[in-house]
Amino acid sequence: MFTIYSLADAQASILKRQPPDAYEVPPAMQERLTALFGEPIGPDEAVRRILKSVREGGDAAIKDWTQRIDGVSLDSLVVPEEEIRAAAKAVSPDIYHALQLAAQRIHDFHRLQPLKKWVEQGVGQLIRPLARVGVYVPGGSAPLPSSLLMSAIPARVADVKEIIVCTPPGREGGKVPDVILAAAAIAGVTKLYRVGGAQAVAAMTYGTETIPRVDKIVGPGNLFVTLAKRQVFGMVGIDGLPGPTETMIIADDTANPALVAADLLAQAEHDILAAAILVTPSRTLAEQVGVEIEKQTASLSRADIIRQSLAGQGGAVIVENLPQAFEVTNAYAPEHLCLLIKDAREWTGYVQNAGGIFIGEQSFEVLGDYIAGPSHVMPTTGTARFASPLNVWDFVKITSLVHLDAELSAELSPIAAKLAHVEGLTAHAASAEARSKKE
Repeated sequence: MFTIYSLADAQASILKRQPPDAYEVPPAMQERLTALFGEPIGPDEAVRRILKSVREGGDAAIKDWTQRIDGVSLDSLVVPEEEIRAAAKAVSPDIYHALQLAAQRIHDFHRLQPLKKWVEQGVGQLIRPLARVGVYVPGGSAPLPSSLLMSAIPARVADVKEIIVCTPPGREGGKVPDVILAAAAIAGVTKLYRVGGAQAVAAMTYGTETIPRVDKIVGPGNLFVTLAKRQVFGMVGIDGLPGPTETMIIADDTANPALVAADLLAQAEHDILAAAILVTPSRTLAEQVGVEIEKQTASLSRADIIRQSLAGQGGAVIVENLPQAFEVTNAYAPEHLCLLIKDAREWTGYVQNAGGIFIGEQSFEVLGDYIAGPSHVMPTTGTARFASPLNVWDFVKITSLVHLDAELSAELSPIAAKLAHVEGLTAHAASAEARSKKE
């Protein structure tokens, strides 16, 4: 289950990044798509048809797709405010307190992120919040209130006026789990809608009779949500195209094998496509971690998912030394990078590409999932080479400001005119020359 690779073998397998379009459609998914659409089509085309249907049909199309895909008949797409308030009281006090504490730490972290306008030498930048954003909260096999908090609270800190949430309806009468509604109440979302999948992305992009059009859509989702976000980008902003979650651990022989194993297992249980990879110069440690993984997996509720994940994308990579381990990390650009090495903080300067760095055994990645403070919506599939975790800047826009005085305008105008002539734009040149200094 836990394979130990040489660096060369790992680079040809678990460290090899695939293009976003290189996904394989499982037979069961293909059969389901054929049943839904009456002909064999792929996920991209299915999403395209759903988007078009909702754009043209609005609420009626959403209800139709919800019935066909989720098997749920909805009278209303909106979760009433009184239902949200009731859910906040229905969850156990300890869970509600945990959500509150997580929300406070997320808020406190993001309010320290600087959002400062500036003006210097007649030019500057204004910072304005987006007017309305949409947060997608996955349903799937378990409710994810943490994803709601991690997406909505940075938007609230950025002073976004309207934050709407779309999340799949529950199987029993379309009821959204109480813990999701409680998180929505704590985060202060404006409205919550019981709609999931590509149809939710369509609704937030185009707007319907009930669901308003947003400026940007954020939050993780399944393959169909990700494909939908990619297809609507340009009509609406998106935070990114999240793929399966991933953790890379760099560990040396000072690391506790049991804790390394526990952290890898916590990642692997997310999804059969999740990646949990150990990079170490110590083969002895890798072997010890393998033993611990076998021992610990036996008692875990998602053991089958863990085994498939580790067999497909996980394992240990043996490197010559720690500098080479960081070379591997920067090439892979993991979503989460955990440093379980001696003097871990001193090695952070070696990290160029990672969504988040977790330093030492006490700063384990699970804390980042729930309560450390930074958003757990992080760049995956190697996009940490150029992308950042979800943060306050995702919910604002920059407007350039130009306010020159007469003297500086007259000084710069001849230069602008000269450049305009180089480009053959004589009207541009004439506009600049009209402001030039008089001889």
